[in-house]
Amino acid sequence: MKAVRCHEAGRIRVTDVPEPSGDGIDVRVRAAGICGSDLHLLAAGVPLPGTLGHELAGTLADGTPVAIEPLAPCGTCTACRSGRYNLCSEGPAMIFGIGRDGGMAEKVRVPKSALVPLPAGVDVSNACLVEPLAVAIHGMRRAGVRPGERVAVVGGGTIGLVAVAAARAAGAEADLVARHDVQRVAGDRLGAGIAKDDRQYDAVVDAVGTSEAVERAIALASPGGRLILLGSYWDGMRVPGFALCIKEIDVFPASLYAREGGSRDVDAAAALLAREPEIPRAIITHRFPLEAAEEAFRVAADRKAGAIKVVLEP
Repeated sequence: MKAVRCHEAGRIRVTDVPEPSGDGIDVRVRAAGICGSDLHLLAAGVPLPGTLGHELAGTLADGTPVAIEPLAPCGTCTACRSGRYNLCSEGPAMIFGIGRDGGMAEKVRVPKSALVPLPAGVDVSNACLVEPLAVAIHGMRRAGVRPGERVAVVGGGTIGLVAVAAARAAGAEADLVARHDVQRVAGDRLGAGIAKDDRQYDAVVDAVGTSEAVERAIALASPGGRLILLGSYWDGMRVPGFALCIKEIDVFPASLYAREGGSRDVDAAAALLAREPEIPRAIITHRFPLEAAEEAFRVAADRKAGAIKVVLEP
């Protein structure tokens, strides 16, 4: 079958690989999103010997559409038993597209626990957004965002925009800090206002993952507010400690997604996608066949050209 792999530092290509084997359930991939972390890993020259892709959705052998929670946790460590399987002792080895073959391929084999049933009305071609939506929902849940609160989101990429959607789903108002016009338009379509320095916010999301974004987020937070870290800090983080402490800001790092009680963040994300059909319309800007993966990655890396979420469709 065809799959997208990194054959040398910073370069991907579509290649022939064996069909998946071993335990699990086969999923015929219908949509695989290119994540900012995929671009960062490639730019950093991180060796990724397997198939890329952790934002994915597809169909089972009987045609049932599903999204995929791209994790294969051990299920037995302390974190897994508590429902926080995102912190599983397996670490990155359990993540599809990172430590094991991902979904930028014609097929992927996953554990039954990774299947996310899609509610009626969710097109499988849009369901690769379940994964990033779950990231944002997890962050909002960790920080306890409540109805009537005011949330600012720093960053207008996919994670920033799904954070807007997740904040509004929690009943909060949401304002956005975005660099590019296409991101501001998408934010407006999702109900976000423009973040203003003279407003104070109960919670602020850094969806960028840079020291500059953290500084801006802390400046926007009200005294006693919360800082939600959804970005990936590839270059480390410098924090304006005086401002953080003088405001007594609570900090909530959020990694991946998990479960609270009987509810998974990914299931909440699928339900939100069903309630808000504008989310994929606002966020997915480009679609490419799997064979055009090299061009798709080039487009995804060019934010100035208007890319937000670029999706491969095997």
